[in-house]
Amino acid sequence: MAIHNRAGKVALQSDLINLPKLMSHYYRITPNVEDVQQKVTFGTSGHRGSSLKASFNQNHIWAITQAVVDYRQQAGIKGPMIVGFDTHALSYAAYMSVLEVLTANQVAVKVQQDDGFTPTPVVSQAIISANEAANVSATENGVELTDGLIITPSHNPPQDGGIKYNPPHGGPAEAEITKLIESQANEYLAQQLSGVKKVNYGVALESGWIDEVDFIAPYVNSLSSVIDMQAIAKANIRIGVDPLGGSGIYYWSHIAKQHGLDITLVNDKVDPSFGFMPLDKDGKIRMDCSSPYAMAGLLAHSESFDVCVGNDPDYDRHGIVCPGFGLMNPNHYLAVAIDYLLTYRKDWSADLAIGKTLVSSAIIDRICQSHERQCLEVPVGFKWFVDGLANSSIAFGGEESAGAAFLNRDGSTWCTDKDGFILALLAAEILAVTGKTPAQRYVELTEQFGQSFYTRIDSPISLKKKAKFEKLSSDSFTDKTLAGETITAILSHAPGNNAAIGGIKVTTENGWFAARPSGTEALFKIYAESFISESHLQDIISQAQTMIDSALKS
Repeated sequence: MAIHNRAGKVALQSDLINLPKLMSHYYRITPNVEDVQQKVTFGTSGHRGSSLKASFNQNHIWAITQAVVDYRQQAGIKGPMIVGFDTHALSYAAYMSVLEVLTANQVAVKVQQDDGFTPTPVVSQAIISANEAANVSATENGVELTDGLIITPSHNPPQDGGIKYNPPHGGPAEAEITKLIESQANEYLAQQLSGVKKVNYGVALESGWIDEVDFIAPYVNSLSSVIDMQAIAKANIRIGVDPLGGSGIYYWSHIAKQHGLDITLVNDKVDPSFGFMPLDKDGKIRMDCSSPYAMAGLLAHSESFDVCVGNDPDYDRHGIVCPGFGLMNPNHYLAVAIDYLLTYRKDWSADLAIGKTLVSSAIIDRICQSHERQCLEVPVGFKWFVDGLANSSIAFGGEESAGAAFLNRDGSTWCTDKDGFILALLAAEILAVTGKTPAQRYVELTEQFGQSFYTRIDSPISLKKKAKFEKLSSDSFTDKTLAGETITAILSHAPGNNAAIGGIKVTTENGWFAARPSGTEALFKIYAESFISESHLQDIISQAQTMIDSALKS
C-alpha cells in the first residue's frame, strides 16, 4: 500500500467526520437485517460498525444487550454487570442504549461515577476482583458472578463504534458465547425488536439499578502488585504519555500521584472527532499506537523523556517510544518484555508457560528456550490466553498487534484482557532496573538470538477463495522447501492448543510464513519472518504467495 502524502501530518478540517450526521444516523437509521453488512457480527473483538453504514445503530445495541441478558440468564450469571465506554463519539450513545435495556431487565449495573470513561483492562481487572470477593463471601444460594460490557471499537476511526462482552472470567468471550449473542441479536433485529425490554434513559437513571462507583482508585492502587512502581520512582524515570485521546487519559495523574512517578501528558485533548491526531499511513484518522504515522505527535517528544508511551482509545494496546530509536516494533517489545519478566519475576513458577500468537516473531520461541520455558503458540486472538491467565498457568500472553497482559509479581492473576497500562509501565520498569531502554535491550537480544526480518502483507481475495482457507492443510501443498530451506512443518492447527488456525503456517529452521483471511474484509494476510536477511524474507513472501494461490485453485 502506498503511503498517503499527508501520513503523519495532523488532520485537517476536511478530514474530520460530520458528528451531527453520525449521531443522527445512530438514532434514526434502522438496519436492514437482510443486508449482511448491516447485521450483528461478532469478530475477535466484538461487534463493530458505523451508524453511517447502518452497521452500528441504536437497534443493534438494544438487540445485542438483550441477547447478552438472555445469555446471562441461561448461564446463571446473577451478579452485577460492569459497563464501560471509551471516547469515540458513538460510545456514549451506545452506553445510554445499553443502560436502557439492562435496567429494563432489572440487571444491576456498575459504572464509573460522573459518566467517566472506563478502559478495557480496568473492566477486566474489576470483574476479576469482584468475583474473587464473591467466591469468598458465597452463600448457600451460590456465587453471584460479575461480568461486563465494554463499548469501544478499539483503535478504529472516529466514525466507528464497537461493543464487546467479557464473561465472569474477565477476558474476551469465547466463540461459542459470541455466536449465541450474535444469532439472538440478529433474530431480535429481524423481529423489529420484539422481545427486547427497554425503558427511556431518564427512567433508567431513576430505576435504582445503576450504581456509580470509582474504578480508578482500586485499579491505580493495585498497580504495584503487577509492576515494580518503587523501582520506577526511585530511578526518577521521566515518562512522556500520549493517551491519543483515549479512555485512560485521566488515570495517569492518579498513577503519578499514588506512586510518586514523573509522568507528563504531552497531549491532554479529548475530542470525539480526534481532530488532533496525525493521519495514519492510508490518510485516515486511526488511533493506532503501533503506527509511527499515528504516533507522530508523541515521536516529536521522544528525546525529551527517558521513555514515551501511547495507548489506543480503550487502552488494551500499547506503543513504546525510546530516545534515539523511535517507536518500537510490537514484536520487538514483546520479546524484550518476555525476556525481562522471565529474568526478574523471581516468584513466578518455573512451570508457567509463555503465550504467543502463531504470527508473532519466532525470537520469542528462542527466548523461551533459553529460559527453559514452554512457549504456547495459539491462533490469532487474545481469547486463547484467557483461561491460562485466569488459572495462572500462563505467565504472559501477547499478540503481534501490540496487545498483551501478564501475571502479578507473585504469580497470581492480574487481568485476563489486554492491558496497555501495564505494558507501558513495564517499559519504565525495564529502564529503571536494567539501566537500558527496551530498544537497547532488543539490540542485545538480536546479538544473542539473531536479527529478525518480519513483515505483513494484505492481499485482495474473492469471497469464494476466502471460504477455502479453512480447508487448507498440509495435504494442500507439495513444496518440500521454502526459500531454499527444508520445510520443517506445515500447520493448519496451532501447536500450543491444537485449535484451528483458519489458515496455514509453514516453517523452516530460519524462517516461516502464515496466511489467514481477514475476518472483516475481502483480504488475506501473509505474515512472514526470516532470521537470515531481508532478501530471504522477500523470497519467503514470493513463494508463499505462489503456494497459497496454487492451493486455493486446487
